[in-house]
Amino acid sequence: MKSDLSGFYELTVEERLNKIKKMCSLTNEETEAIGKTGCLSLISSDRMIENVIGTLELPIGIATNFIVNGRDVLIPMAIEEPSVVAGASNAAKLTRPTGFTAKSTEPLMIGQIQLMDAPPGTKEKIYAAKDKIINIANGKDSTLVKLGGGMKNLEVRELPSPRGKITIVHIIVNVQDAMGANAVNTMCECIAPFLEELTGARAVLKIISNLAIYHLAKAEAIWKKEVIGEDIIERILDAYALAQVDPFRCATHNKGIMNGVDAVMIVTGNDFRAAEAGAHAFASINGYKPLTSYTKNNNGDLVGKIEIPMGVGIVGGAINSNPIAKIALKILGIKHANELGEIAACVGLANNFAALRAIVKEGIQRGHMKLHANNIALAAGANHEEAPKVTQEMLKENKISVAYASEILNKLRSKKN
Repeated sequence: MKSDLSGFYELTVEERLNKIKKMCSLTNEETEAIGKTGCLSLISSDRMIENVIGTLELPIGIATNFIVNGRDVLIPMAIEEPSVVAGASNAAKLTRPTGFTAKSTEPLMIGQIQLMDAPPGTKEKIYAAKDKIINIANGKDSTLVKLGGGMKNLEVRELPSPRGKITIVHIIVNVQDAMGANAVNTMCECIAPFLEELTGARAVLKIISNLAIYHLAKAEAIWKKEVIGEDIIERILDAYALAQVDPFRCATHNKGIMNGVDAVMIVTGNDFRAAEAGAHAFASINGYKPLTSYTKNNNGDLVGKIEIPMGVGIVGGAINSNPIAKIALKILGIKHANELGEIAACVGLANNFAALRAIVKEGIQRGHMKLHANNIALAAGANHEEAPKVTQEMLKENKISVAYASEILNKLRSKKN
């Protein structure tokens, strides 16, 4: 089999799928499964990315019990991992009736223009031409400017590198309710020739940064000691202390946060890879640290906080192309992108608390594997009629594994025969 498929992109979706079927010996059932679609049609998919042969579905769950800034919110989440939606819902339930408070900064994103071989005085020349640069940038997106957005400021940094000194021009752009990549990248590209002419330097990269230090969301919640127990609070603080000093633990700590954030990003059509990159880079600015913090207040209650970059949008891109994203935003009942970022931050905090509580209370596997048992039954070969019986038996014996599921399944089938 060869992977150099000349002209593959010129084929229709059906022709591509049939070609892959023949090359990879897919069965009719496998081919049909890939070609099935939900709300996202093959026509729409083919316009979104290249070389489309089908779509992939993810379960969408609703996280319940959330109060964000005094408003009850139902939060759709798209994820394949058991216990994430349940964990967020339970964590939110334990914060009621006060819920979460959240706020965010202006939707300012950074665009980077890399200049090489810049002569002395380049930095000063760029700052002196700031107004001219802003006018050039904003001339490329009059709609964004009319909405109150557009380029607002710039920064110039000089960094040593193996290739010599690099001058980096940061343009600071208010992207309003969009994720902003297209607008920021366009501005960077139209500014670059002017900077080359102004400075005599050579422009190389012209692109948005996903380290959105000026586009942050913050959230806070209080878990009462009477609700979760003083011993659990102390254990959570111990677990948080490890994340503060150990990057091996901190990576998993922050992964638990992103379980929730990513699930909200995916269901709303946002770029969850950008969210991941920005979050982990932000956590690494002063050595890799947790994105959340936990302390006790004067009453001895647990106070959880999160601060995280949130370059999110509610217009443009995949959001307009995917009907599910629009429906998810309607369920959330939001009008501005900052609200989405604040809600995502709350979910990230909730999932982090839920994971910490589970780990220190009963171990992460007990609840996780209980929810995962049905997947184990299916992995052992159970059909949808057999899976509930296999799952029930595994939970009864507290033995959740593919091997034991296969054993139960064989007994069920032998009785039928």
